[in-house]
Amino acid sequence: MNLTNPFYDADGDKLREECGIFGVVGLREAAAMTALGLHALQHRGQEAVGITSFDGTEFYSRRGTGHVAQNFSSSEALAELPGMMAAGHVRYSTTGGAGLRNVQPLYADLASGGFAIAHNGNISNAMTLRRDLVTKGAIFQSTSDTEVIIHLVATSRYPTLLDRFTDALRLVEGAYSLICMTPEGMIACRDPLGIRPLVMGRLDDAVIFASETVALDVVGAEFVREIEPGELVQVALDGTITSHRPFIDARPRMCIFEHVYFSRPDSLIGGRSVYQVRKAIGEQLAIESSVDADLIIPVPDSGVPAALGYAQQSGIPFELGIIRSHYVGRTFIQPSDGKRNADVKRKHNANRALVAGKRIVLIDDSIVRGTTSLKIVQMMREAGASEVHFRVASPPTEHSCFYGVDTPERSKLLAARMDVEEMARFIQADSLAFVSIDGLYRAVGEAQRNAARPQYCDACFSGDYPTRLTDLGDREAAVRGIVQVTE
Repeated sequence: MNLTNPFYDADGDKLREECGIFGVVGLREAAAMTALGLHALQHRGQEAVGITSFDGTEFYSRRGTGHVAQNFSSSEALAELPGMMAAGHVRYSTTGGAGLRNVQPLYADLASGGFAIAHNGNISNAMTLRRDLVTKGAIFQSTSDTEVIIHLVATSRYPTLLDRFTDALRLVEGAYSLICMTPEGMIACRDPLGIRPLVMGRLDDAVIFASETVALDVVGAEFVREIEPGELVQVALDGTITSHRPFIDARPRMCIFEHVYFSRPDSLIGGRSVYQVRKAIGEQLAIESSVDADLIIPVPDSGVPAALGYAQQSGIPFELGIIRSHYVGRTFIQPSDGKRNADVKRKHNANRALVAGKRIVLIDDSIVRGTTSLKIVQMMREAGASEVHFRVASPPTEHSCFYGVDTPERSKLLAARMDVEEMARFIQADSLAFVSIDGLYRAVGEAQRNAARPQYCDACFSGDYPTRLTDLGDREAAVRGIVQVTE
């Protein structure tokens, strides 16, 4: 999160996870292993990457903009990061949040020694905490909300580092999965609701933490378990593992969009295959919103598993009616609508011989602004499709996320401004339907959504935020002249 502009306006038409984290302790060439793990998590952040290592005496850091391979593919780069413990981070930045000073892991020399931290998530009271810390004399080096945690640890009066770290987290609201490095070892933890993911694995005597299980697969590690919501796992340099549960038990509410889009399809969440869940979402879509058609066509690549599920449930053939170029930059970072729209055409091309004269159903994971959906529907019509129906493998995205996902402000979300029929007209589709929120919950293995106590964080669909949004309330109060804090 960029604290100087919390109500950023992302340029894109997709929800974007802002970061992924990876850490290893007890392995020679730990930094090389971390680089490989981050490469498996590249989909979670493609704008910047950093790795910090520890050799038993000193901490070393290397950070850069761009992909992992651009920064850590040479032996010379990895030679700058010696030691048997390392942690790394890949990130997207919000508007104004780019620049090396915000690239993690962030590092500080505390009274107890070096302290490095990598964070996936968003602190929803970071501005409030930051103002208080600055008033007390703190000097910030970045605009990242993660740095707030470092200052809270530094100013805590508890005797041990673990106690100071726990004390700091008790003041924090929002979502976080953290990997921290100290001279004594590594600490990994999740917020009490477990909104953001974090898993633990083993490779021989080494302990590994990662945002997703796919990173464990890629480095050849064995999956051990998920870090539980509210759990702190401490790994000493000698390999001793200690679990702490310092927070009051709360009903977990992991981000349901990890199933829909963020996680790689070859990852597991809660023991469930992300790929199989996405197929199940497509099946629910077919059950809830069937339509007579000749072909089921995914919007590549994120719509493929749901489209397969829809096709198998409906009996309508699945075909690749859109061919994607993998050599075009991400649509959402382009500077203007005109440039962005041109990139849609360069990134996706209609398979004309297949779609001409056909009634087609397009399957995508979400609609955010609707601009990309409009261009794809137009492309299908220009290719000769006789009917274009649009089906979405998530409920309408009506609300912004404040837990570590790069979303536009609410006024830019199409579903916040229009009902489904109006959205269909906007994207020029013959029909439009979204999976129901209960259908989404059935796809992830629940009977239905428990409205009184939701099993997941689904605030982007429901507006039911699981934590206080202190900074948002302060901002709204300043704008409207009232006090308003969302519970």
